[in-house]
Amino acid sequence: MGLFGKAKDAMNAAQQATQQSAAQAQAAAAAQQAQQQMGQQPGYVHVEGAGSVDPAAFGGPSTRSVAEDDPIWEPINGISLQDYADLSRDAQARGVTDEAGMLTIAQEKGFSAEDTKAALDGWIARMGQSQAVGQQFRRFLGY
Repeated sequence: MGLFGKAKDAMNAAQQATQQSAAQAQAAAAAQQAQQQMGQQPGYVHVEGAGSVDPAAFGGPSTRSVAEDDPIWEPINGISLQDYADLSRDAQARGVTDEAGMLTIAQEKGFSAEDTKAALDGWIARMGQSQAVGQQFRRFLGY
């Protein structure tokens, strides 16, 4: 192959790379636009910074947006996610790092130990199902 043939091949390769880069940029822009549109959708709790692959496909917590009226937000034995965050914030302020201490704080606030134990376990399980729950919990904590 002569010099001009190599130059032609190099130009074709560069052109293909440019076309591929443009296609990738368009796909990324479309994905970003879709995420922005979802973020503007009222009545849903959205996962910030979620990538294009939902970890739920591999057994992890989902990054899908969750409607505000979804059952995942229902209180567990009368303890809401906000209540759980309030208990956690109080425990942190007091230096409490164990479940027994959390149960004591909950009892001070009028919750039974049994209901609190079920709620602590339940909210943790729900966070394992949906990253939206975990992010909402952190917002309630003030993060």
